[in-house]
Amino acid sequence: MMERLQKVIANCGVCSRRKAENLILEGKVTVNGQVVQELGTKVSEKDRIEVSGKVLEKVQPVYFLLNKPRGVVTTVSDDKNRKTVVDLIETEERIYPIGRLDYDTTGVLLLTNDGEFSNLMMHPSKQIEKVYVAKLNKTIHKEELIQLKQGVLIDNTRARADRIKLRKVNSDGTCIVELTIHEGKNHQVKKMFESVGFLVDKLKRERVGFLTVGNLKSGEYRALTPKEVHQFYALAKKK
Repeated sequence: MMERLQKVIANCGVCSRRKAENLILEGKVTVNGQVVQELGTKVSEKDRIEVSGKVLEKVQPVYFLLNKPRGVVTTVSDDKNRKTVVDLIETEERIYPIGRLDYDTTGVLLLTNDGEFSNLMMHPSKQIEKVYVAKLNKTIHKEELIQLKQGVLIDNTRARADRIKLRKVNSDGTCIVELTIHEGKNHQVKKMFESVGFLVDKLKRERVGFLTVGNLKSGEYRALTPKEVHQFYALAKKK
């Protein structure tokens, strides 16, 4: 079966499909010894593909759900020698997190070695919902909730909540708010609340798509089932 070159590279866990396209355009990919810079190029299993001088090897795709704890960085490696989310998962495959959660943010995090799946999960056009629960430093009111629903400006781009609701007002004046978005800009949730005058004391990602952490304790993980992986592909194709 013939497949597009950038898709094959992504499926082997080298990088996302978009990054693979850039590598092709930069002349860093060869097929059977010949540099290929045409994005429409299709290859088969028999073709020898090299990326930046390294032979592309097929890998077994793996998918993990982690209940990310506080104080762990969402990256593959860290120059400050802090513990990373990859350190928490025992696997021989070269996995990486899909998107990012801040150092002090907890909850649902997916990791994989499947670049195509990663690209699908992160692309805003696929509308994969991400539900966050935030503890704010003071009580939020209807006016601010409406403002966040309509959209606020962060980093010169507009960000809006697909859904937002006040869950609870605490006795000390703080409150708990549930926020649903489908994008994943850097520090997006915290910046959205800051734009209307609130600080986030605690933040948890409660759900991605249909997945929650379930019975997983902080720092625990499990493999996704084949059915769950197929469900995400089906969810993305509906958009």
